[in-house]
Amino acid sequence: MNTRADREEQLVLEVLDAVGKRSDLSQRSLAGDMGIALGLANSYLKRCIRKGFIKISEAPANRYLYYLTPKGFTEKSRLTVKYLSSSFSFYRKAGESCNEIFAKCEANGWSRILLYGMSDLAEIALLRGQEMRVEVIGIVDPHTERRRLAGVPVWRTFGDAGLFDACVLTELNSPLLGYEQLLKVVDRERVLVPEILRLE
Repeated sequence: MNTRADREEQLVLEVLDAVGKRSDLSQRSLAGDMGIALGLANSYLKRCIRKGFIKISEAPANRYLYYLTPKGFTEKSRLTVKYLSSSFSFYRKAGESCNEIFAKCEANGWSRILLYGMSDLAEIALLRGQEMRVEVIGIVDPHTERRRLAGVPVWRTFGDAGLFDACVLTELNSPLLGYEQLLKVVDRERVLVPEILRLE
């Protein structure tokens, strides 16, 4: 799973990518694009400047221009390769975990499967479910505003989901908390946890 160091590298990559695309960006627009607080965006920008990845120059009207240095281009390339490698690895492992879960469902005669948690893992589960003799009827996620994902409905409560045979945990942000929430609503033997989440 993503560690704190992975998240920090991802934020550095986002800063380098943003500066590489547009040198006249503001810290406020950078924060908005990254979906983080202005102070945090400022902190990562300063870190990149300190490490020599970004050069800054003053522009008229109290503005600044940011440029990637050769060292910054090198770091951006390194982080991009690392990110893509880990993404492919995650996709492969997640796909294998979903196949194992759905094979267990088939063996138990469970055909109507519900997912719990909107995430990349949920999207992978939806794709892998199409290859098996199960029907993923939808996704429950109490924290999302989305109503559909890849052609299936998304609900905020289990009551909206209707009948299902088993529920697969696909929550990536807080899988342990998601698991504990599931056990309050679904019988333990019908709560399925993909191996990639490493909860069991």
